Amino acid sequence: MPPRSFILAFATAVCLTGAAAADEPRIGVAVPLSGPSALLGKQLRDGAHAAAAGQAALTDVDDGCTAEGGAAAAHQFVAAGVEIVVGFVCTEAIEAALPILKDAAISVVTPGVRTDSLTDRRKKTGWPVYRLAPRADAERSAVGTLLTRLWSDALFAIVDDGTIYGRELAEGFRGAAEQSGLKPVFVDTFRPQLDNQIGLVGRIRKAGATHLFVGGDRDDIAVIERDAQALGVPLVIAGGEALRSAPGEVPLRAGTLMVGLPEWAETADRQATEALAKQGVIAEGYALPGYAAMQVAIAAAVSGDAAAALDIEEFRTAIGLVRFDDKGDLSTNPYRLFHFDGARFVAATDGG
Repeated sequence: MPPRSFILAFATAVCLTGAAAADEPRIGVAVPLSGPSALLGKQLRDGAHAAAAGQAALTDVDDGCTAEGGAAAAHQFVAAGVEIVVGFVCTEAIEAALPILKDAAISVVTPGVRTDSLTDRRKKTGWPVYRLAPRADAERSAVGTLLTRLWSDALFAIVDDGTIYGRELAEGFRGAAEQSGLKPVFVDTFRPQLDNQIGLVGRIRKAGATHLFVGGDRDDIAVIERDAQALGVPLVIAGGEALRSAPGEVPLRAGTLMVGLPEWAETADRQATEALAKQGVIAEGYALPGYAAMQVAIAAAVSGDAAAALDIEEFRTAIGLVRFDDKGDLSTNPYRLFHFDGARFVAATDGG
């Protein structure tokens, strides 16, 4: 057991009433409640409120997902005397808020902002930010780690659709493979959104590949799978979390591999989903990450030294154990390997 591990049963079991209510931690909730990101903001806010029920005094502020809104929110939190802040889904808002919150010694737990530089610059900025959201490069890193291990003895090809997202995923896997002494038998960029990819599949077959990673979207992967099957090319195909997008006209093949995040509603503890349901909150989008972020914030706040707790402790949350590294990122990558069973993606064994 980690030293002084913060098992969140402590935080969720505390019920402060009467005179003890004065000891409730004061926590700010920064979310966009207006504009195009309002739905995400409401999900995060509702999840945070469900976790805090009876345990914390909350101050909600609409940050508008803008720099101006983020700075204004920070000033309101300082004036309200909050001890810690949960929230933010937009980089502009959190980056404008953090210098103000830093000067007031107020830490931030964000389940929404993925921008790498937010924590990469921590030594330079000193910003007290702790991130439950995965880093922007976490998916790319997981693809390289998981597939390099899984396909160490396979003849694999790597293709991408030419987009920034697709190319970065493909290059990340290629680089990780080469660092492990592996080399793809075929690398190419294909034209996306075509009715067929027979030419691409033919080139992959000629190269002798049995496994294929595609840096692209669900529709293109489905077309590649269909054409490979029609040409009698038995390919094991993997992609990134774009595979979770809505299905198109061509269905995915059962057995498709995906490196992606878990569906938190399927893996969260029952207590959290029941707490959300009691508040009339659907466990989707940012609701459960918001719930978990609030659990972390409450436990850190009641420790007496929130910043120190966030730096060194482990927290049990609705979406699993959370510990932060020295930059404020999650100490473990939350991306996992899944396979498509014909209806949905389910956790895969090491063998896929």
